[in-house]
Amino acid sequence: MMTQVGFLPDETSSFVGRRAELARLDTALATRRMTTLIGPGGVGKTRLAVRAARAAADRYPDGAWWADLSPLYDDALLLPTVSDAVGLADHTLRMPVEALCEWLSDKRLLLVLDSAEHLRGPCSHLLAELITTSPGLTVLVTSRQPLATRGEHVVRIQPLPVDGAPDALRLFEDRLRAADPHADLEAPGDRAAAADICRRLEGIPLAIELAAAGIGRHTVAQLATRIGTRFDAPVDAEDLTASRLDLLADDSLWPRRHRTLRTTIGWSHELCTPLERLLWARLTVLRTDFDEATAREVCTGGPLTPDAVDRALQGLVAQSVVQWDGTRYRMLDTLREYGRMWLTELGEERAAADRHARSFLGLARRAHDGWTGPDQISWYHRISDTHLDLCAALDHLLAHDVTAAQEMAGLVGFFWACCGHLSEARGYAQRALGAGPVEGAHLTRLQWVLGVAALLQGDFATAEKYGALCTATALYDRDDDGMLGATYLSGLTQLMTGEPAAALEAAERVLRMTEPGRTEGEPGSPGDGVSGASGEPGSSGESAHRLRCRLITVFALTALGRLTESLPAATALRRSCERGGEYWTRSYADYQLALIALLQGRPEDSAAHARDMLAGKHRLRDSFGIALGLDILAAAIAAQGAGARAARVYGTGHAYWRMVGHPQRGTPELGAVRENCELQARAAVGDEAYQRAFERGQADNAEVGLAAALQSGLQP
Repeated sequence: MMTQVGFLPDETSSFVGRRAELARLDTALATRRMTTLIGPGGVGKTRLAVRAARAAADRYPDGAWWADLSPLYDDALLLPTVSDAVGLADHTLRMPVEALCEWLSDKRLLLVLDSAEHLRGPCSHLLAELITTSPGLTVLVTSRQPLATRGEHVVRIQPLPVDGAPDALRLFEDRLRAADPHADLEAPGDRAAAADICRRLEGIPLAIELAAAGIGRHTVAQLATRIGTRFDAPVDAEDLTASRLDLLADDSLWPRRHRTLRTTIGWSHELCTPLERLLWARLTVLRTDFDEATAREVCTGGPLTPDAVDRALQGLVAQSVVQWDGTRYRMLDTLREYGRMWLTELGEERAAADRHARSFLGLARRAHDGWTGPDQISWYHRISDTHLDLCAALDHLLAHDVTAAQEMAGLVGFFWACCGHLSEARGYAQRALGAGPVEGAHLTRLQWVLGVAALLQGDFATAEKYGALCTATALYDRDDDGMLGATYLSGLTQLMTGEPAAALEAAERVLRMTEPGRTEGEPGSPGDGVSGASGEPGSSGESAHRLRCRLITVFALTALGRLTESLPAATALRRSCERGGEYWTRSYADYQLALIALLQGRPEDSAAHARDMLAGKHRLRDSFGIALGLDILAAAIAAQGAGARAARVYGTGHAYWRMVGHPQRGTPELGAVRENCELQARAAVGDEAYQRAFERGQADNAEVGLAAALQSGLQP
């Protein structure tokens, strides 16, 4: 269980110099609400911001959080990106900026927005609102230019000094040894040549790193000569030794004063083989970190065979164009810009976007197929971690291949609903439905996504509407999975609105209708497979929709007080999920087992089941499910007489409810459970001790509070 407060990127290479800049930033963060660290591309703003934020993190009880804005091509996903960065998974219909302002209003945290130069206006407006409404918020921004936000304090970062200070030379030597642990500057003339390289490159860290990566192909002396020749030569449009990209550079992106870095990148580009250059350009379509398989899918074509992609990728890593952290690859935004200009020059923008969209449509298909299976957790995280790429792929498909967009929006919608991207799930499903005719399974899935997203946002009328539409479409198509999904949506809506009997009747009927192995028109047999509410599990290959429909029967039986039936039904469902590798439904089966045990007067068993649920929901990053589980765990602890412990867990639950933007939610019968929990806890320790413990739980960072709740025992 992670208990770190906040998130900052790992530093994967040595940090050199910058003592004066770090001291200035430390003072700025201590005395200013908003600081913008500015400087040209490649000067080291991101590394300095990471180091400064890590040094200051302990001052912020609610953590230091990082949002990388470089993958955003416009401001459409700015708010979701910042909300994700600070742990907000809003489940309401509020305006996103309103939800974010409320979430941060009472927090003391450091927010870092990295690479904001291309979104200066939107970032300025957003930060003006956040700083006004969140008195405990401190913001650090990295940008090539100030944002011009009121109250902004600007700290300008310069290249590393090259005269009278060893920092630039030390960086060169560190990167040289990182590539080859046996490399050094001990040969005669090497140290002087390296110092000359650093002077020629004006102390720009990225330029120095790229130059150091070229040592594998040249000696230090040869490298110094080549760089000297390049920088001494005039730029001539007819001179083929000059980088073509130097001539394409837009002065708004690459001002003339930054020509040193631009020329160095161009020189590094020329050192690449033709296939490495082509891969460099094609990789720029990716918005997030990637692995080798993704690089092959997105970049293979023409002379770049899959094997050639692998070889070229390793060549780009060796030259520091692409970074490798041991698990994933990434490209710095400065190098990405250069590659993107090359992609435009090659006339490959559309083809690259087509390949990118096909790749992520394939990812959505594989994740959907793998939902019920041993890799569910990894698929779930993959969809979450590639969110920006999935959005980019959907945007492209909506413009160029509507049928594929409709399929993709339906496939990823449930994942997005589970991991808190409700606005995106609902928005893309609506756009896909409105983009053109759609029928069959694609239509059913889109209606289902819209209904589930609306339900989780508390919009019961819309959820009911799409449940009915989904049912009608599935019946017309004779689509069993569609019927099961529609029944889950309608049944959950009925449970949330206090109609468990109707939910139970519909779920049992549809489970019989869709029972595996039945002949068409033949009702299911209660003793064969999983047909009724309390039937024994069938095969471990049940569809995700069937498992979720069985979950409705368990919820409904518990709500109706039929605990002797709901207990075996929940136990059987959990067993089926466990056998099939399904965690999402399994954790809600654990939740029901916890509630049933509590209602039957078995609080110790209830607490054990609640902790199982919480562990599963934590693995799935399901904040809504964690909030529900903490409420049940608090009630189970209170029933054992540990009032202060229960109050603290209950307070942590309230923190999670705030995270999803709702007051306590769930089916109506939970109201009495929560009320009884508070009464028992107060009776055990008194009002004053209860309040202290509750406020402690509320004040804890959510991750820390959850870790404490998962500890067994009844100690305070």
